[in-house]
Formats: sequence, structure tokens, C-alpha cells
Amino acid sequence: MKLKKQVTVCGGAIFCVAVFSLYLMLDRVQHDPSRRQSGGNFPRSQISVLQNRIEQLEQLLEENHQIISHIKDSVLELTDTGAVSPSGQLPFRSANGSWVLPFDGRPTFLAVKPQDCQFALGHRGQADLQMLDVYSLLSFDNVDGGVWKQGFEITYEPTEWDDEPLQVFVVPHSHNDPGWVKTFDKYYTEQTQHIFNNMVVKLTEDPRRKFIWSEISFFVKWWESVDTLKQEAMRKLILGGQLEFVTGGWVMTDEANAHYFAMIDQLIEGHQWLERNLGVIPCSGWAVDPFGHSATMPYLLKKANLTSMLIQRVHYSIKKHFASTRSLEFMWRQAWDPESGTDLFCHMMPFYSYDVPHTCGPDPKICCQFDFKRLPGSRVNCPWKVPPRAISETNVAERAQVLLDQYRKKSKLFRSKVVLVPLGDDFRYDKALEWDQQYINYQKLFDYMNSHPEMHVQFGTLTDYFSAVYKANGVVMGARPPAYPVLSGDFFVYADREDHYWSGYYTSRPFYKNLDRILESHLRGAEILYSLAVSHARHARMEGRYPTSDYSLLTDARRNIGLFQHHDAITGTAKEIVVIDYGTRLLRSLIGLKRVIINAAHFLIMKNKDVYRFYQTEPFLETDDRRATQDSLPQRTLIELESSPRYLVLFNPVEQERLCLVTVLVNSARVRVLTEDGQTLPVQLSAQWASAVQMSGEVYQASFMARLPALGLAVFHLYDSADSPMTLRSDTLLRLPGHSQSVRGVDPLPVRSQAADPQPFYIQTQSLMLGFSGTTGLLESVRRKDDAQEVRVQMQFFTYGTRPSKDKSGAYLFIPDGNAKPYMQKDQPIVRVVEGPLFAEVVAHYQHFQQTVRIHNVPGVDGLSLDITTLVDIRDQTNKELAMRIVTDIQSEGTFYTDLNGFQIQPRRYLQKLPLQANFYPMPTMAYIQDSQYRLTLHTAQALGASSLASGQLEVILDRRLMQDDNRGLGQGLKDNKRTANRFRLLLERRSSRSRTVDSAPVSFPSLLSHMTSAILNHEVLALPVIPKKRGVPPLRTFSPLAAALPCDFHLLNLRSIQNQDSHSPSPHTALLLHRLGLDCGLEAHNPGFNCTTTQGKLAVAALFRGLDLQLLQPMSLTLMHAGTPLSNGSAVALEPMELATFKIQLH
Repeated sequence: MKLKKQVTVCGGAIFCVAVFSLYLMLDRVQHDPSRRQSGGNFPRSQISVLQNRIEQLEQLLEENHQIISHIKDSVLELTDTGAVSPSGQLPFRSANGSWVLPFDGRPTFLAVKPQDCQFALGHRGQADLQMLDVYSLLSFDNVDGGVWKQGFEITYEPTEWDDEPLQVFVVPHSHNDPGWVKTFDKYYTEQTQHIFNNMVVKLTEDPRRKFIWSEISFFVKWWESVDTLKQEAMRKLILGGQLEFVTGGWVMTDEANAHYFAMIDQLIEGHQWLERNLGVIPCSGWAVDPFGHSATMPYLLKKANLTSMLIQRVHYSIKKHFASTRSLEFMWRQAWDPESGTDLFCHMMPFYSYDVPHTCGPDPKICCQFDFKRLPGSRVNCPWKVPPRAISETNVAERAQVLLDQYRKKSKLFRSKVVLVPLGDDFRYDKALEWDQQYINYQKLFDYMNSHPEMHVQFGTLTDYFSAVYKANGVVMGARPPAYPVLSGDFFVYADREDHYWSGYYTSRPFYKNLDRILESHLRGAEILYSLAVSHARHARMEGRYPTSDYSLLTDARRNIGLFQHHDAITGTAKEIVVIDYGTRLLRSLIGLKRVIINAAHFLIMKNKDVYRFYQTEPFLETDDRRATQDSLPQRTLIELESSPRYLVLFNPVEQERLCLVTVLVNSARVRVLTEDGQTLPVQLSAQWASAVQMSGEVYQASFMARLPALGLAVFHLYDSADSPMTLRSDTLLRLPGHSQSVRGVDPLPVRSQAADPQPFYIQTQSLMLGFSGTTGLLESVRRKDDAQEVRVQMQFFTYGTRPSKDKSGAYLFIPDGNAKPYMQKDQPIVRVVEGPLFAEVVAHYQHFQQTVRIHNVPGVDGLSLDITTLVDIRDQTNKELAMRIVTDIQSEGTFYTDLNGFQIQPRRYLQKLPLQANFYPMPTMAYIQDSQYRLTLHTAQALGASSLASGQLEVILDRRLMQDDNRGLGQGLKDNKRTANRFRLLLERRSSRSRTVDSAPVSFPSLLSHMTSAILNHEVLALPVIPKKRGVPPLRTFSPLAAALPCDFHLLNLRSIQNQDSHSPSPHTALLLHRLGLDCGLEAHNPGFNCTTTQGKLAVAALFRGLDLQLLQPMSLTLMHAGTPLSNGSAVALEPMELATFKIQLH
């Protein structure tokens, strides 16, 4: 009764405040001259005035509608839950069967400004080539084109170059994979170091010789191993323009599976090294080997101030179409760009490959004759059976004529009379002989050709070529040449011939795809905590006592994660021995990052910094989990309870306050959990299961609801206490295929068992009710409690085989033997149903997978989606791929949406004219289907291949085991499968009645709730137990770094300490990377569990960090190479929706 009174009073007060605010606003509007009607011709009658007042009131009511409705929601939430303080009433079960929890007394609201919703609805810059339309237009018929098999015959008139001579830039290059069939170190030792050593000598011999290099990881290893004489010789070549660094990333990143956090981080690592050691700033991008190209890449390069880029692996039918319309060079624009600010000039290579036979012109038989490494006597020859001939005075005229014909034909595919001819291949130029063979023979050809006025041929760098194109078109570097087309969209799925679609690697080796994302979350968390800890240590003049040497652990992790973004690493397309090498590096870095996090957390949670002492050999905190080997699943740390408190520190890596369920392992069932200020929290005690039917006797799971500060560290106390009335046991039911197994509970956790029956069964929380099949134990339906309608969401499992003919699926290719077949096993599954006050879950045990579907009884983001873990083990299978299919009644009609690199959403269309494997796309973080009523989003914590093969379906390939190579150079199948935990969140959202039309525009955005769901899935809370001390634990306190909440459409991508110029230690500067998210506000908004507001893209950085002074705020290019004018420290920065921005800041 007392509570009802409090709620009524609270609600009444909020209503009064809202009405009074409206009155004041109205009053202000009336007296505000700027708001008055212009003209003033209408009669000033009382009716007019009253009418104006009513219109203004309506407008203000509309603007405040959202805030008031969310205040109302919060008040309702208070009344619904019968809110009591945690120390009062226990959780109890309401009449409808769902658990009612003590509310934590913090009503929260969502206030998204209407202006911040306009971007998703707004005007888009017009593109001449929209890739979705190109796909609809083409027939993909693969007609034999003659010598250019996948193209067409090219003809020209010899007089075409009379007025404007042909300019040809031959660009020598060597494509060096940082790991593929050999490890990174083995490649370096056996090949790459010799390329650099020869380069220094051979480029110096003739100033006309040029070369380009891409992979900074290899260059750094060489630079750090040679003497200063070699370094100076190399520096001279770079400054003289003979050697150009292209893209300048740590690696040539994969573009399908890589997350934009890691793509940017490896670009920063490469660029920062180049700037610090060589003063070099790359201006052209070079991506000849990633297997398909993402629209995220041109945006990142544009933000890093590069002016042009080149791509190569694009579907052969698209290459042919672009060649026939002379659209191989275009301005690549982001689909969401309202104007042309994101445009980047892009060159698409026209032919099959980046090797010499496919780069001089359309006829590989002829081009191969100009790859002088293949001269007779070499170990490499020409498959077309006509070898190269060394150039001499007697044959130069004839040879030059043959080559010129190819150059001219190639130039006909482009709009300018400037031709780019790359000259290289994988690991080329590792022998001094090849440098001589290529450069000397080509120079003879050039000297002869240049004696004729209609052409000019020379060695060049990539930027030499692009500069000549801009000059020929009379525009500045990076500007759009007149009449060149604008393109938006991406270049997936790649096919290099026939129906060989490279959609297999979207899933290959999912264990490491998952490990990569865990590493990225740890790196981001470690960067943020390290930067804050060092800043606070400086502020407290304790820098000397803090282990700033942890910076070397950050560098190591940046470089190992950067290395793994390589297009044969995260892709799962390297040899087994190389995969082990990557895995070992990643595990080493994971251990290092956990140390950085623990050391930073130790300093930041000390109440009295004077008693802070750091001992290298005595960590203050334990890690949350451990991995025995690089290819094993993590084991969570067990907290051994005592009657005296064990302290637990929870780190929230998300930039918003977080209300969530946390589960830890304890050794006692009598666990009691207290907040920092001594309030007892409800705990759900559950069993740790040793097998499908057997509980562990010594270990228990303790789950509790925690509210954690944004990017902060919260302290909790855990006791072994005989008096723990707030600890409630889970109710466990085992549904068995008959009563064959005996099942025993472990005191004090009882377990019931029953024979499975076909009737559906349900679990529920205050937000959701889920229905499951009694037969399969798999999800059948989802009902949101605010919606009367039960929505069919059916989980099914299928397997794909591979074609019986010669071309089979492998690490790269997906070549199925027809449609998927339903997954079958002889025995019915064992199904475990666990229910309790804080969560409910259903675990279905099958032979090759185990699926856990869990829902959290928590207000806000954590309680609005289904937490799904699918543990997969297909090590006993042969040529099988396991797929998870979600079947619904959503009328998606062949349209579905997948993300690109976690950065943006790309609409997709299922195309009947293409084979099944061509309709699978990369899904790094999410995929969704929708209709006028619902949107269903599958969020993922690892990149996998996904599709929608029929209306209302979403399908994901979970793992693939393939016994043979697919003839793309790897020489192995995929036989090193691991037990892999694939993690997802499934979110069902309802369209608000205002936006029931689903637009078919080439752009789409997640909702705010969807963005946040992705964030909590990808950035798990780290539970770090304090190690008991003989001397006792000093007083600890929660660390809340942010003084003000970040607008909830901002993502803090990184807070990255910048390295000192001369040492492996941090400089006083930090890079602050921000991303303003694009939002779809057309889905019903829900209370997120924290105060969420938007600010039209404005952020006051000076007021952001609690207890620190901002001494520098300087806008920078994405990778910190180009500096803007420093802003006054008090100024707010402003970001447009979707914009990524980097600032150099100094905190003290």
C-alpha cells in the first residue's frame, strides 16, 4: 500500500513537472520574436491568437510525446513490479507465472530527438551505378569471349592516339601474404627479406625504376633487423619516389569477415609506424587479393585522407559489364551519403587476376610472354605454351608492337588515355635475377616505344598513375573527373569462374572468427582502461608508480590482431600449421590484454591511491577465464567463497550504463552477493553441468543483476553465508527420450525428469514468452509481453553436402550438392529446462551441436532479446556443412539485410537466376528480415555466412568440414575443426504504427535497441575476482569514468594511447575515435534500462571524463596522419549520422 502511494506521488510529480515545462515553453514561444509569424497580415483577432497557441501547443506536445511516454513507462514499470528496495521483499512469482523482481529504484527514459531520426528517412546522393540494380540487370550468362575468355573482343583504330598519346605506367609489385601456406615468419625468412634486400640494391641502380609495397607488418620486421646503412638507402628510395607504400595497413585486410574496429586499428598501426619512422603518408589504396570488396573500405580510406584506391577480385560478369560500359573507374559513394562527401576514386582491374598474364591486356597468352621471370630455364613457365623471349636489338620492334597492341586494347576499357599495368605476383622479386630480368627487358621495350610520339611508357608507382589520370581530366587529386560514374553498393559475392562462388570462407574456421572478436573486445577494453589509468596516474602525479610498460603488451596485441585481419587469416583459408601460428599469437595477446586490464583496474578502483602498490609477480585481480591451449574453449574462473568477503570487480566495456545479468562460478551454494554499499542482491543459484544429465557437485553458477557504470568498474562482495535468503534455486526439468537414464540432483539443487512428449512447452520473463517444440526441444515461437500476437520463430538445423563431380567445396568455395537436407539423428535429444527469478533457459543436446536459448528477466536491453549459444562439433563428419535456419511468417519477399564489417547495413536480394551459393553473404555482426509489422534480427558474435533462401527465413552456416582442396592454391581441405561456441542474440521488434511501410531503398539502419543489443553481445562484462591478500584487501570503490552520459547514438570506438616518438611508451596524447550511429526510429522504442538521450550529434568532450582536465582537443584524420586546427577545450564536437571521427586529446 505504502509503495502504491509512493508511485502515485512520483507519477503525479512527474506529470506536474511535464505540464509546467510545457507551459513555460509555450510562454517562451509566445514571447520569442524569432518564433513569430512573418508577414503579420492576418487579423489579430483573439481566435487567430488562440489558434496559433493551439498549433504551438500541439507542436510542443509532439516534441515532448516521447519523453512523457517513457516517463509513463518508467512509472508503470515501478507499479508493475511492485517495486521494493533489494533489502525488502524477495523475488516472487506473479499469478501469470513470471518472476517479479525487486526493482532497483532507478526509473530510466529514452529521449531520441525527432531530428536524429530524420537521417534514415532523408534524401540520398544519386548514384549512376547502384550495385543492387546491376545485379538485377545482368544475366550472369558466362559467354566465351575469345582470348579474354570472360570478356569480349576489343578493337581499335590505330589513329586514336594521334591527338593525345597513350600514357602507360608499368607498376612492379610483389604480393606478400603475412601467412598463407607458410607462417608469417617462414615467409619472411625464406622470401620477403630477400625482396627488400634486393630492392635496396636494384632500385638504386637506375632512378627510373619504381616499386610499390603494401604490407607494413613485413616491412617493420625487415627495418628492425637491418643496419642503419640499409635503412638510409631505403629511406632515400622512398623520399625519391622510387618506392611507394600503398594503403599502408599492417596487412591487406579481408573485407568480408573483418570488423571495422580491427580494420581501422591495423590501418592506424601501419600509418603510425610509417609516419614515426619514415615521415611517409600513403595516398593510394591497393587491394588486389581480398575475395570481394566492401563499401566500408573506401569510407575508411577517405577518412584517412587517401585520394584513390584500386580493387581486383570482383565477379567476372560485373567486370565484363563495367568494361563494356567503360565504368571500371568510378567514384565510390556510401549508399547513405546525402551528398557526395564520401566519394573516393576507385579503379577496378578488368581481368581475371593480378598476375602478369592478366594485367598487360586482354590476352593472357601474349601477356605471359612479357613476364620475364618465366624465361626458358626458369622454374615457372607459361601455361599457354609460348615462353617469353629476352629483348634484343633484333626483336625489340616486333616485341614492342605485340605488347603495344595489348596496352591499347586495355586502354579502350577506360575513359582516359592513361593505362595502368601492374607487373608482379605472389612473393615476386625475391631473387636478384628476377629484378634484372624484368627491369632490364622492360627498359629496352620502353626506350624503343618512347622513340615514337604516339605513346609514353614508363615504370611508375600507383600514385604516379592516379596523378596522370587526374591531370588528363583536368581535375585535382581525388576529385571526380568529368562524366565519370558514381557507384554505391559492394562487391560480394565474388566468383572467379563458372559457378565458383567464394562464399565458403564467410564461415571457414569459425572457432578463430569467434576468438578474433573476443580479442578485439579485450583490446578495446584494455586501450580504454589503460588510457584512463595513465591519465589518472598523471593527474595524481603517480606516473612513476604505474606500470606504463604495459604499453608494449598493447602494441603486441594491436599487431597480432592486425595480422589476423589478413585476407588468409580471419578468412580461415591458411594451412593448418599457419592457423596454429595465428592462434598461438592471438592467445598470447589475449593473456597480455587481460594483464593490461587487471593492472589498470587495480589502480582505478583503489579508494586511496596512496596505498597503491604494483608488483609484477603479484597480480591484484584474477582473470575472468582461462584457455588451456589456443584451440580450446575458455574455462571460467572459480571463486572460492569464505565467510569473510571475496571482492569481485565487474568491467563494463560498453559506453552506456548497463543493467545486466552476471553469472560467476562459486564453490558454495550458500552464496550471498552484496553491492558496494552493502545491499543484498537476489541471486539465482544453478547447477554447473558436467554432461547432459550430470551435475557437478563442487561448482555452482551464481547469477545476479548488476547495474554497471559506462566504461566503468563496479565492486561487489561475495560471501559464503548460512543466512542467504535472497539466494533462490533454479528449477530444473530434464525432458528425456524415455526413462532410460537415472538423474540425480546435487544438494541443494533438485532436478525433475520426465519423458519428452510432443506438446509444446514455454519459458517466460516479464518481457518475453518463448515456445519450444516438445519433440525437438528447439525454439518455435516468440511473444513479446506487450504484444498479443505469438510470432512463429522456428529454429531448424540442416546439412549441406558438396558436389560429387571434380569441383568441390573447400576453404574458399561453397559448392553444395543441391538444397540442404534436414539434420537427422536416431535418438531424440535430451532437453534441459531451467527456470528461476533472473533467467530461464532451454538446452537441447544433439549429437553434433548443443543449443542453449536463454532469456534474462532484466528490465532494458539485456531482457529484450534471446541469448543463443550453439556449441558445434562436427569432427566426425565428411564433406558436411551445418546450417541453422530460422523460419518465420514474416513476409520478407526475397529481401534481407546483412551488415558490412559491423559498420553499416547492406540490403540483399535473393536472386533465383544465381546458384544457391551465390546468395550467401558475409554476416560479421547481424542479419535481418522484415515486413510491415515485424523485424527479426540475428545478432552474431562471430562472422559467418548467411542468407535468406525463402520468404521469412534466415539461415547461417555454423561450421564446415571439407576433405579436399578447392584448387585455389591452399593445397588442403578444412579438417582441423574445433569444438566451437557460436554466440547470437535474436531480437524481434515490432514496427510502430507510424512507419508500417518498408522502403525498398538501397539503405537500411538498425534500431537503437538493435545497436545496443549488438554492443552487449560483442562486449561481454568481465568478472575479475580480487585475489585474497594476507594483509587484507585495501578499501575499493566503483570507478565511473564518465561525468556525463554519452549520447546513445554515439559509439566510443577506441581511446587509444599514442606512442612516444622514440620509445615503446605512451606519449601524453590519446586518440579518441567516435562513431555516430545511423538509426531507424520506425521500430517501437523500449525502455533501454538506462537514461538514453540524443543531442543532434553534439558532444562536449571537456565535460566527458570525470576527474580529468582536457588540455588538447584536435580533430585528426582517421589514422592521425593529418591534423586539423585544435579546438578550444570547451567546444563541443559535432558528428553527422554514420560519421567516424578521430580526435587527438590530452587528458591530465
